[in-house]
Amino acid sequence: MYMSDKKSVQPDPTYAIPFDGTGSNVSSADTGAERARRLFTDLTQIGKLSHISPLVLSGIVRVSEFALVFLISLLIAAVYVPDLTPQEGVLYVVASVMAGFLTVGAFQAFRLYRVSTFSNIPRQLPGLVSAWFLVFGCLAAIAFMLKLGPSFSRVWFISWFLFGGMAILSLRIVLANMVRKWTHEGRLNRYAVVVGGGKGGEELIKQLEQMENTDIRVCGVFDDRSDDRVSTTIAGYPKLGTVEDLIEFARNCRIDLLIVTLPITAENRLLQIFKKLWVLPVDIRLSAHTNAVRFRPKAYSFIGRIPVIDVSDRPISDWDFVLKSIFDRVIATIAIIGLLPIMLITALVIKFTSKGPVLFKQKRFGFNNELVEIYKFRSMFTDMSDATASKLVTKDDPRVTPVGNFIRKTSIDELPQLFNVLTGQLSLVGPRPHALQAKAADQLYHDVVDGYFARHKVKPGITGWAQINGWRGETDTHEKIEKRVEHDLYYIENWSIFFDFFILIKTPFSLIRNKNAY
Repeated sequence: MYMSDKKSVQPDPTYAIPFDGTGSNVSSADTGAERARRLFTDLTQIGKLSHISPLVLSGIVRVSEFALVFLISLLIAAVYVPDLTPQEGVLYVVASVMAGFLTVGAFQAFRLYRVSTFSNIPRQLPGLVSAWFLVFGCLAAIAFMLKLGPSFSRVWFISWFLFGGMAILSLRIVLANMVRKWTHEGRLNRYAVVVGGGKGGEELIKQLEQMENTDIRVCGVFDDRSDDRVSTTIAGYPKLGTVEDLIEFARNCRIDLLIVTLPITAENRLLQIFKKLWVLPVDIRLSAHTNAVRFRPKAYSFIGRIPVIDVSDRPISDWDFVLKSIFDRVIATIAIIGLLPIMLITALVIKFTSKGPVLFKQKRFGFNNELVEIYKFRSMFTDMSDATASKLVTKDDPRVTPVGNFIRKTSIDELPQLFNVLTGQLSLVGPRPHALQAKAADQLYHDVVDGYFARHKVKPGITGWAQINGWRGETDTHEKIEKRVEHDLYYIENWSIFFDFFILIKTPFSLIRNKNAY
């Protein structure tokens, strides 16, 4: 299931969020500044909680119930139906598979895979019982129509119905307890901020509050206008700052959705806002609920009944995130096992040819501009190491050891980062994480490239699209970092698991022909 890699922290139970629009969670003596401060504190805590994607959760429940029905069917057949012939065994396997599919299909038809219903057993129970009897009836009807009744044991059929039903109910009870706990912790919610106060923002918030069974929780409002033009409280929610403040806010708190309420006719202002906000790894929507101009319904997506225009989506989310995480960890584990002899030899050579530790640790920018500590084999003399990379390594750099020169050219120095992949700090493929003070022609990277931090909308990787296209190594000109960022953004916009696999396959060949790494 989609989860961030942040440590779970329980929110302060004395001050639950979000505001309910009436200020019931806040003392009447609180000022707007105090409310904003306390809200920020709570959101910072929630930002440390692992987020669970409702889409992934419902998918996992489907797979779990299919597997449960299938395995119970086979287990009962193995216990109650002795001396099965191969042909009979095939019939029971087919029947078990069909039972699993019918169960998932029936539960889907009865809307039993909505996350909003998982926590309420009494609400689920009528649907569960009805769907389970429907599955039983369908299987009996199929056996009758195909004249397969004598091929199956009645003891098996009745036992499967009873034990399968009890197993599914038990699973749902456990799931209900887990979902209630996750809901209390805010792990199933999407935390949203509204960009733009005034009448449009107030109407939007009121409509969001009126929606039932929604996972969206409004945290506050950001607006560039002064307090004399836009109130410090909009529909009971605090104005937390300007659009510039929102960038920093989203770096420190878990924000999943930005809803911009400016009218579509304010083109220049919208362009300015989107130019600032697109670097954030969040879903950005332009509200259309107050627009006089109406398009066809298919032109919109909807938050409940509120029409919105999709501006940008968080890349690699939900099942894509799960797939990439599994891919990263499986391939990294295989790579560590296969490359372990090379890593051991490298460590020994470094240890016996120069003083100092074998590994070099360095802080770099990771996902959403968070700092991560990556590992590399030490390639420089210890007393000349540059932890912030304030000075780029150049050809024949005197700081690099003879062994370091070889392992840098061959990228062997990067191999310890496979352990960063296992811990979830890095991916195998993604934009390379840059050091804090890395420069291009004596200018910090983000000063050279407009929108540079957009490359941090996904986890950084050990290798990437830029690297296999030759944009690796020294960045002594503006063009080199501009091209690297251009390729990184192309990768983010066009990601697929096959793209990752292609880049991994190409990486060894790019290392052979690349002459820019020193």
